[in-house]
Amino acid sequence: MDDKTFELIEKMYSEFTGFRKDMNEFRNETNTRLDKIESKQAKVEIIIEHDIKNSLQSLHDGMAGNTATLKEHSERLNAIENKVDYIAMAVTSQDKRLKVVESSGKKAK
Repeated sequence: MDDKTFELIEKMYSEFTGFRKDMNEFRNETNTRLDKIESKQAKVEIIIEHDIKNSLQSLHDGMAGNTATLKEHSERLNAIENKVDYIAMAVTSQDKRLKVVESSGKKAK
């Protein structure tokens, strides 16, 4: 092998070695970053499982109770409206009878 070929191979080897070191550093940095991401993801999953899931369940349970109460109140309101309608009809009927009695009393005078 002549000197130029040897120098070229030596230069390529040197560059390859540098490139390899850079790639190893990059891989190590990437692995470190991924480890941090996985750790944070695990924390988020724990928060979701324990805090948010329980909060949502509590909200759902509360909403179910509110729905039952709302239904009961709606039924009671309907009953009250029916009674008010009945009383209004009775008052209207009594008003008509009173007008008839008043008009017959005025005719009799």
